[in-house]
Order: sequence, then structure tokens, then C-alpha cells
Amino acid sequence: MLQHGVSQEDMEIVHVPGSFELPVAAKTLLKQRNCDAIICLGCVIKGDTEHDQFINQAISNSIAQLGIISGKPITFGVLTVNTAEQATERAGGKHGNKGIESAITAIKMVHMQKTLSQPSGQNIGFG
Repeated sequence: MLQHGVSQEDMEIVHVPGSFELPVAAKTLLKQRNCDAIICLGCVIKGDTEHDQFINQAISNSIAQLGIISGKPITFGVLTVNTAEQATERAGGKHGNKGIESAITAIKMVHMQKTLSQPSGQNIGFG
């Protein structure tokens, strides 16, 4: 992310046991760190049942709710795939890199928030 103005010192990586634990980790980071944004990365591979759909829905809803409540950008970079090969293709292979995409989204959202927090000199909206 150096090419986007984010230094290594500005990033912290926290590992969790599984994707389902991402929302709790994000909430913990919000409480214990002064984060501008949180990037949730993970992968859920479909099995023989619909369990993956329940997990993915719970994760996405929780991350969205946490972002709205906290007012901080929390990006959803959880791959939902059928095979490990598809995960590899979407995590830096022929289908892009979901981690980089999520990080760029977080950077853009932080920039948007900082831009909107500065007076623009225009009175648009309700006030």
C-alpha cells in the first residue's frame, strides 16, 4: 500500500481463527486502537451443505453494521468460493487480488471522510 500513501508503520495485521471471527476482531480493534479503517480479509469455501451461505451472511451483515455504528470504514474482503483454486485465483491470481481491492476501498473511504469533514464553503443539503 506504499504506492497509495500508507506506510508499513501505519498498518497492523491481526490474525483470527476463521472468517466468522472477523467482526469481533474488527470491533476489538475499534475499541483498542485508533484505526482510520479496518480491512477484513478471509475466505469461506463452499462445502456439501449451505453452511457457507449462513456464515457469509452473518459476516457481511456484522461487518456492515459495525461500520455504520462506528462510522469507520470496515471493508468486506471475504472470498466466497467453491474451491481452493478459485480462492487462489481471486487472492492474487488471474482474477485480481481481493485484499488489494479491499485496501484501496478503505483508503478511498478514509479520504472521502477526511474531505467531507473539511468545510467546503458551500451550503448544500439541510442545515
